[in-house]
This record gives sequence, C-alpha cells and structure tokens, in this order.
Amino acid sequence: MTNERASEPKRRSAFSAIRSIDYTVIFVRDMVAMRRFYEDVLALSLLRELSPNWIEYGLGSNTLALARPSRTAADAPTPVGSASLQLAFKVSPAEVDACAGELVQQGIELLSPPTNQPFGHRTLFFRDPDGNLLEIYAEI
Repeated sequence: MTNERASEPKRRSAFSAIRSIDYTVIFVRDMVAMRRFYEDVLALSLLRELSPNWIEYGLGSNTLALARPSRTAADAPTPVGSASLQLAFKVSPAEVDACAGELVQQGIELLSPPTNQPFGHRTLFFRDPDGNLLEIYAEI
C-alpha cells in the first residue's frame, strides 16, 4: 500500500505568512487590580484605553491588552487559583535583581528569587493579581 499524500506536492499554508505576535490579551477578573499592577508595579506605558473593559500597553513592537472576557468572547473567567498564562519579560542580567528588589518593596511575593538556570537564563517568577505567572529573565 502506497502513501498517496506523500506523492502530492506540499501546499503552502496561508498561515505561513505569520511572522510575529502583534498583541497578547489577558482576560482579567479584577480590572482595577490588574490595571494598578501593570501600570504602577510593572510600570508599563499605557498605549490606549478603548473602553473600561479594554486597556492596552506598549511593549516594544508588541501590545499587551487587559480585557474582560465578555469583550471578545463569552468565556468564563479562569477559576481563582489557576493561572491562565505565563508571560516572560526580557531584561538585562542586572535588571533581574533590580526588578526583584522593587517587587519585594511593593509587597509582591516572589515565587522564585533571581536564579541562574542551567539553560543560560537568570530568572525571577511572581504572579499578577489574577494569578497569572510572570517571569523576568535575562540571557546570561
């Protein structure tokens, strides 16, 4: 028995045009707490507020948006105690420790202090008010 698909020319997928992630949306349970955290603790620059249910921050060439789930989908919020995503923010090696210091000063619990990993990263882990896992890292 021969594999007919193997002899067919491979079609180019329309998805091969994807070259980057333009924006990431975090569905939030508590918009007030999340906005305060991303603006005041992480010091992200407000890009624009399209409504009280959709707020965008500029991160390099990307956008990070906070949104209530009903804004774009009818999904139920992630249950309390469950992370819905992990975000990794890249900085220089010295800034990993500086970020850790600022987080501690602001009362943010560190899940893992600055640590040199065997795969060549210096990492720091903590959570946002909705429980999402956040990482500050640097290549070392």
